[in-house]
Amino acid sequence: MSTSAADRYDYDLVVVGGGPVGENVADYAAKRGVRRVAVVESSLVGGECSYWACMPSKALLRSGQAIRAARRLDGARQAVTGTIDAAAVLARRSAFTDGWDDAGQAAWLASAGIDLLRGHGRLAGPHAVRVGDRLLTAGAVALATGSVPVLPDVPGLASAAPWGTREATAAAHVPPRLLVVGGGVAGVELALAYSSLGSRVILLSRSGLLDGEEPFVGEHLAAALAAEGVDVRLGVQPTRVDRDQQGVVGVTLEDGAVLRAEEILVATGRRPSTDDLGLDQVGLDPSRGLAVDETMRVEGTDWLYAVGDVNGRALLTHQGKYQARAAGEAIAARLQGAPLDDAPWGAHAATADRAAVPRVVFTDPEVASVGLTEARAREQGLDVRAVEHDLGAVAGARLHADGYTGRAKIVVDEGRGVIVGATFVGQDVAELLHAATIAIVGEVTIDRLWHAVPAYPTVSEVWLRLLEAYGRPA
Repeated sequence: MSTSAADRYDYDLVVVGGGPVGENVADYAAKRGVRRVAVVESSLVGGECSYWACMPSKALLRSGQAIRAARRLDGARQAVTGTIDAAAVLARRSAFTDGWDDAGQAAWLASAGIDLLRGHGRLAGPHAVRVGDRLLTAGAVALATGSVPVLPDVPGLASAAPWGTREATAAAHVPPRLLVVGGGVAGVELALAYSSLGSRVILLSRSGLLDGEEPFVGEHLAAALAAEGVDVRLGVQPTRVDRDQQGVVGVTLEDGAVLRAEEILVATGRRPSTDDLGLDQVGLDPSRGLAVDETMRVEGTDWLYAVGDVNGRALLTHQGKYQARAAGEAIAARLQGAPLDDAPWGAHAATADRAAVPRVVFTDPEVASVGLTEARAREQGLDVRAVEHDLGAVAGARLHADGYTGRAKIVVDEGRGVIVGATFVGQDVAELLHAATIAIVGEVTIDRLWHAVPAYPTVSEVWLRLLEAYGRPA
């Protein structure tokens, strides 16, 4: 930014939202020479993922996964004679959140030369953000306010004090009975976590489990949850919710049956957090969402950016951080008058949002997928062929568990001879995913993949089996 332009503003960049996305926007802009950067945060620096989502939820899940993994191996299962220590698991979970203290994260911002402003940030006009009584001006403003849960419009639900994912991941106790509403990622993960910790869990889903994934995913998960003791009820939704004077929740179903539990967890999705951001002050309609270009700049502006969940492109922490890296460097380039590389797969373009989004569900079995499902690929008009393989037939997988069960699938664009989607279900399959992500992003052809030899005996040998199922190109 020129000296004259810099003199017009208090900051070169103000980021509203101090979660991992906001931190990365600020950091990458600063690394590229933007010197006056501020982050505005109304809660904890580090955001949802650090304190109420990714990290604490996985900490709740991991101990149960370790026990089940041991019980699947003869020789190890005989050593597992006790039950899970729920209090110790909750304590370990709290350690991952630093006791919900963000001092370390705030110190990191200071070490990077980034100002931290505590309070609610709201747009007050072009290039302007109000934080409490203070009005800040900036050459660029980035909104990184994340997403908020959606509460279904069910009579009595709101007044029954339901748990959301925040309450579930931060809970200080394990309820004897837990009702989970929602068959998406949060619903299935937390149902499994609390069942492992000792709750009697009933999971209600109005459709299937993880409906956006390949059909076999939901089938494997439903069977695994049932084996864990979770009462999975598909095609079911509540019509009314009440909490009585003793604190017990009653959920009435469409057939008139009433289910009771000490707590109800609602995990029915999230939406971009655009409320009370002052979008109307800059001519934007919050109800219409924030359309952005490939650098995350809000369409119709030359100074405003929306990064991460708030833009609705890919509501995943790692994808938001990916967007943030591109946006932070794009902001720096524009402020400094440097060349911009926003062509597909360029340094300043978040192209993977459209072609190669990796997703992991940390259930047991794990679900790991990237790119397009077969159905989605066909909807987009691609000429594809899909092949599947039984993971339990792979020697490396059988070393992980006696009676290993799982499945793998790739979706191939026949016209280009490249993989456009991959899905794995099974114990410890999350670590298979990055190879598939690289194949999709790099557009590695099937004939070249035959030369990527998987080590034996590893679970990755499934890649060879998938290629054999597909066949060598003529």
